[in-house]
Amino acid sequence: MLRVDEMRCGPSGQANWVREADQGFGSGQLLRVLDEIDYGILVVDSKRQIEQANHLARHELLGKKAIVSQGNVLMGMTNALTQQIQVAIEHACRGQRRLALLKYEGRELPAAFIPLSHPLENDTLSVLVLLSRQKVCDNLAVRMFARAQGLSPTEETVMIGLCRGLAVPEIATENGVAPSTVRSQVKSLREKTGCSSIRQLLCRVNRLPPVVPALRMGTTMPRNVTAFSHP
Repeated sequence: MLRVDEMRCGPSGQANWVREADQGFGSGQLLRVLDEIDYGILVVDSKRQIEQANHLARHELLGKKAIVSQGNVLMGMTNALTQQIQVAIEHACRGQRRLALLKYEGRELPAAFIPLSHPLENDTLSVLVLLSRQKVCDNLAVRMFARAQGLSPTEETVMIGLCRGLAVPEIATENGVAPSTVRSQVKSLREKTGCSSIRQLLCRVNRLPPVVPALRMGTTMPRNVTAFSHP
């Protein structure tokens, strides 16, 4: 483990955590940590070979909605998407961070490509690929936030509707109540959360940590990326 009470500064003045020699952090533990983050996370090499993929990344690959694994190689669903991915990885291998907007069949999957090694170092070039979280309201932390603020079930439903981008009349129609009822619940939301506006409330929700719901984690999926590669 990394001790939070022990920190040193490197030559650049940047703080580095000191690793305790007698407290190992195994790869299995690290994989479980990554699986609990509500973003798809992959690590690939310069040839797009997938080295690691967390639960949501594996789910995304299996869904074939924008990206897919073929022979354990990260591919796009079209040649154009594959070319976008390749260009982004090439930039990352040169030490540049890139964002690719992968669009397929009316859906957009933003993916950030982050270099994990310096191009002048002798380390094997690896690239971190971060996939966007598709729905803020899927974040378990939103429901945890509602409980912490003492929201009623109906107020929580209204808040989630707002997070989905619905207007008050749309929330009212969806829940079979009058718009005036929803407006009253919105007022109660603001009072209980201490937010002066819905915009401020949504900003707070967007800053919540990305926690994966337990039900989404319950789906059995292979950890070995080659187990779901497609020929």
